[in-house]
Amino acid sequence: MAATLQLQCISPLYHSSSSISSLFPIPNLSLLFLSSFFLVLLALPSTIAFSEGTHLLHSEILKDEAVARLIELGKVSDAEEFLARTFQSPASVRAGNLIRLWMEDAGLQTWVDQMGNVHGRYEGLNPSEKALLIGSHLDTVIDAGMFDGALGIITALSALKVLNVRGMLGKLKRPVEVIAFSDEEGVRFQSTFLGSAAIAGVLPVSTLHVHDKSGVTVQGALRENSIEITEENLLQLKYDPESVWGYVEVHIEQGPVLETVGLPLGLVKGIAGQTRLRVTVKGSQGHAGTVPMAMRQDPMAAAAELIVLLESLCKQPEDYLSYDGQCTASTVQSLAGSLVCTVGEISTWPSASNVIPGQVTFTVDIRAMDDLGREAIIYELSNRMYRICDKRSVLCLIERKHDANAVACDPGLSSQLKSATYAALKRISGEDLDDVPILMSGAGHDAMAMSRLTKVAMLFVRCRGGVSHSPAEHVSDDDVWAAGTAVLAFLETLT
Repeated sequence: MAATLQLQCISPLYHSSSSISSLFPIPNLSLLFLSSFFLVLLALPSTIAFSEGTHLLHSEILKDEAVARLIELGKVSDAEEFLARTFQSPASVRAGNLIRLWMEDAGLQTWVDQMGNVHGRYEGLNPSEKALLIGSHLDTVIDAGMFDGALGIITALSALKVLNVRGMLGKLKRPVEVIAFSDEEGVRFQSTFLGSAAIAGVLPVSTLHVHDKSGVTVQGALRENSIEITEENLLQLKYDPESVWGYVEVHIEQGPVLETVGLPLGLVKGIAGQTRLRVTVKGSQGHAGTVPMAMRQDPMAAAAELIVLLESLCKQPEDYLSYDGQCTASTVQSLAGSLVCTVGEISTWPSASNVIPGQVTFTVDIRAMDDLGREAIIYELSNRMYRICDKRSVLCLIERKHDANAVACDPGLSSQLKSATYAALKRISGEDLDDVPILMSGAGHDAMAMSRLTKVAMLFVRCRGGVSHSPAEHVSDDDVWAAGTAVLAFLETLT
């Protein structure tokens, strides 16, 4: 049905759409940059206060200890030269054990489930009440930074430890559970959100039989660490939606907006939808010196043209798409603001300098806040790719490997997190701040999977230069403190 609506709404005609005007004039931000993230500054009331006597305690646990733990966790790696922790690798297991110790230090009951997720829970005054879940992921990409994923886990545990030390943990009116998800990045098995999707009940049982490059399956990787899981067990991991109140995730922004506006924290309004494609182009393999240029069926040259097409289409979608009476110009305009496309991997066969390749394969990552528009881009891209390959007399195969719809954060839960964020910023700065940035996320997060289970809210934390998935990824000590203080303020509303 979605694809049918997409074809009715957007057709491959050419037109010039009207430009998107920025809502708020912020220096040094381009028009496109603003429309990509929909930054809005909101005035907020102060509803949560901290006594001066707790300031030192907060600093010691939420800042000093939290940063030390992030550094310690950042050293837990499967490689000596760089940080790498993939699903159920030795380093991933060591990291999980370390996190479990920190959960116990915060006063939580802990366990590891059959997908390798590490849980820490405190039942509170009313164990029968719906639980608040707080989480992020313990796995990393290859050559990673130490804050992606880990920051959300550590800030949650630090905030709960403060409550425990102050004797307030037992005053929580509902259960609170921190989950360190075993896999979000999808590096080892090319399947994202293994941990959170299992909890949300949306992970296909067939995933257990997907294998990595060494031929080890997901089920086999778990078995190597003495975790037995069957298809029936996987289905039983799903949480009952009636037992969950909501899900909150703290994460580094992985972008430059917060640094640009000079604030450490920002609320997330929604997460962009994502599609991953694998494109295979097959031509005629031959000798590099003996086949005339006019007689070649070169898949490399065809792939190059396809990649340039992708870049052009995603930079200026309004030049390739139009709309009819069934939708407004906002669909095309929203694409112009949020659409990003990437070719991240490319391989050739036989990959020799003196051989015309017989086959070229590359990946395409497409993200946008508008699901209808994203489908339109895929439809138009595919049609144009097939036409180019036909013209060049090569074969083209386009496979959809991953799809995730855009996710809107819950207004009510976000409002509570927003108030806590405002209070935290005010407490740390000593000033009566009157704004908190509202951002859109172009990156996928565990909150996407968890939104299939319950309402979600997210808090972004400033990172230097907007750099992530890199050893250069960095969050200042003070911003770690601010994030932990915001989580603490949010938890205090539950006491």
